[in-house]
Amino acid sequence: MNSATRVSLHYITLFAVTGVSMPFAGLWLKSKGMSGAEIGLLLALPMIGRLISGPFMAVWADGFRHRRSAISLIGFAMTLGYGFAGLTDSTLLRGLFWSIGATATAALFPLGDVLALRLAKRDGYPFSLPRGFGSLAFVLANVGMGALLTMVSPELIIVWIVVASGLCCVLSRLLLPPVLVSETGTKAAVRDRFAGMGRLLRNRTFMIAVLGVAAIQAAHGFYYGFSAILWKGQGLSESSTGLLWGCAVAAEIVFMWLIDPWRRRMGIGAYTLLLIGGGAAVVRWTLMATEPGYAALWPLQAMHGLTFAATYLGSVEIVDALSPRQDHTSSQTVASMLSSGLMTGLATAISGPLYDQLGSAGYLAMAGIAVVGIVAVLSVRAPVKSGLLPGAAPA
Repeated sequence: MNSATRVSLHYITLFAVTGVSMPFAGLWLKSKGMSGAEIGLLLALPMIGRLISGPFMAVWADGFRHRRSAISLIGFAMTLGYGFAGLTDSTLLRGLFWSIGATATAALFPLGDVLALRLAKRDGYPFSLPRGFGSLAFVLANVGMGALLTMVSPELIIVWIVVASGLCCVLSRLLLPPVLVSETGTKAAVRDRFAGMGRLLRNRTFMIAVLGVAAIQAAHGFYYGFSAILWKGQGLSESSTGLLWGCAVAAEIVFMWLIDPWRRRMGIGAYTLLLIGGGAAVVRWTLMATEPGYAALWPLQAMHGLTFAATYLGSVEIVDALSPRQDHTSSQTVASMLSSGLMTGLATAISGPLYDQLGSAGYLAMAGIAVVGIVAVLSVRAPVKSGLLPGAAPA
């Protein structure tokens, strides 16, 4: 079995988790009697907490000989966290255990991306190939769960998440190639690993670029937390919600498998991808605030290929290019920590009160956040377009 297949299977099991947790966690939590503000806070806390957990987990992960060791252990923590969240009747304990599971899930993405980027470069295939299989699993998971929820209890949501987490843990240990953390096979001292994190945090260009990306991605916060609830309030069934989420991620797959190889051949760089993704986000969230009908939601969901996939691929390239090789784990972790962590956490936290007070008009705040991201990316235009990035295109 080649490395692309092994990495693809890891992404498939990981996205089988998030393909259900992201669109349907709110429905499960609401079935437990939680309000919109409580749901927003519970979903946001582990994201915001990554401001602390992210750096420590990155440094801890770099202390292993092989990258898969940390990935499998974090997968075990993910399984336990979600498992205990489903077993308790206490709101406080549910929040605590959910935070453990969600923190572990989030940590797996930058660690997996670093391993996948290394293998893709070594074995000569595009990073977007195995990552696209993860997106395909996401589609199948949310469409399948949406259909099942028309017939069964929301309790199936947490059962699915726990089982998929366990599969991710086991398969990552058994199938991921034994890629060395250090090319020499030696472990860097803890002090040196923290020093690498410090270098990145002091790099002004790196941090502004990452914060710009984080703002564009954080603008998805309202959609992630409350689209399913809003659509149900508009009379759409859970199966329709699953199909709409599936459409969004199908567009993501099309971008990764078809459009991304084309843009590489055309010499369109990561910087341009970020601006395209940011502009699409402003348009998408502004229109979503108008409560468009079912037919109009399909093209808006298809824009996910730009608002997420273009932004994500652009950010992975930028982060990889703007950091030294020995700091790649830390750099991807910092980017993920700020993007899907702190910034998306804050956006999700404010989304709860926005939903309670404004309903779908809360999307307008997300459009504003995307504008901030565009401005930040534009502010680092010169260093990014000066040849620091692979495939950077002229203006």
